Amino acid sequence: MIVAIDGPAATGKSTSAKLVAQKLSFTYLDTGAMYRCVTLAVLRDQISLDDERAFEQLLKSMNIQLDKTDDRLVVHLNGEDVSTEIRKAKVTSQVSAVSALPQVRSALVDFQRNIAKDQNCVMEGRDIGTVVFPNAEFKFFLIADDKIRAERRQLDLLAIGEKKSIDELVEEIRQRDALDSGRSHSPLRKADDAIEVDTSKMTINEQVDFMVNKVKTLTIGN
Repeated sequence: MIVAIDGPAATGKSTSAKLVAQKLSFTYLDTGAMYRCVTLAVLRDQISLDDERAFEQLLKSMNIQLDKTDDRLVVHLNGEDVSTEIRKAKVTSQVSAVSALPQVRSALVDFQRNIAKDQNCVMEGRDIGTVVFPNAEFKFFLIADDKIRAERRQLDLLAIGEKKSIDELVEEIRQRDALDSGRSHSPLRKADDAIEVDTSKMTINEQVDFMVNKVKTLTIGN
């Protein structure tokens, strides 16, 4: 069984998905972390976005591993723990552009499908319910007010020692939304059969309980 949680940045997808997976005893798969890993590798190797051969070689040589340790997701890139590094502003500012590349999405979608084929999973991202698993049994699409999303992003950055103003973050969020929604390959959009959840005034526990109850109610009902 697949539970797909999609939506733009800072709507609570990752935190909610972890807790939903925990409450349902499902595997949690953070697809965003995978795209951030590729972006970090691109930045480190200074690869141009139009260098198709370099991207092909990079994707073939990369080893991304997601491990759960003490209720914390640890992300390894070629054996290195990059859990903090991939959340920094320099990666965030470039991840949409890297994620929009067809060869990147194709490689990671195959990887995601392979992981989830034999187990119950909660997957969060931007195209899980539309592209990666269009037949997912449960689909949710999270939204939230731009300022609230910026405030949440600011807290995330402060936790890793980075500072940005709310105005800066609102602008970055809007630019990223435009890039994610406007890309030609696997754009961010709500699946027709997804349940929209506005998290602006909801606590994490409230949005988690809403989704878990929906899954349990519909499952029992069927």
